[in-house]
Amino acid sequence: MSETANQQEQKRKTTPEIAEAAGLDGEAVKLAAASKSPREFVDELVKQGKFGDAVKFIAHSLPKREGVWWAWSCAKKSVDDPPPKPIQDALGATEKWISQPSDENARAARERAEEAQTDNPAGCAAMAAFFGGSSLAPPDCPPVPPGEYLTAKAVGASVVLAAAAKEPEKAAERYQAFITQGAEVAHRIGIWERPAPKGVN
Repeated sequence: MSETANQQEQKRKTTPEIAEAAGLDGEAVKLAAASKSPREFVDELVKQGKFGDAVKFIAHSLPKREGVWWAWSCAKKSVDDPPPKPIQDALGATEKWISQPSDENARAARERAEEAQTDNPAGCAAMAAFFGGSSLAPPDCPPVPPGEYLTAKAVGASVVLAAAAKEPEKAAERYQAFITQGAEVAHRIGIWERPAPKGVN
């Protein structure tokens, strides 16, 4: 995937800036300031069991399209097989927006999100896709640009809900798997540098 202006903008944000944008508490923001890299910060959050903060940080790090893909991927792993039709439709609409992030597909994702509701991972992922469009208004109205971090907030909510969707005793395991996946996306698109191997300065 080619680099976008949004990716370039994200690259200019520091770890503390992303932590603050994500709405992390003061202790986490201080920890971000002391961290050498985003991945080091996320690893420390995971070590302290602050999984929700790690998810929110990654969600606010990723460009919109990659963030929605992460939410969609996690949501898919959390649903019943086969999922109820509204959930399946929400996942399908989200996937379509990821493939072709047009305003038309964003509005379709919102409709599917409303049908599925947003108290579940799939509905939140579809709403994240809607927020990834250029306007919150209907197509025949003056554009209303979405807030800068609306997509990130919906992505974070989707991943958190996906981690807690089934078997609460396994939530920590799912959180760690999802966080690892999100961090890998950040590495792959070049937003985060891969940490150096142990023993390498």
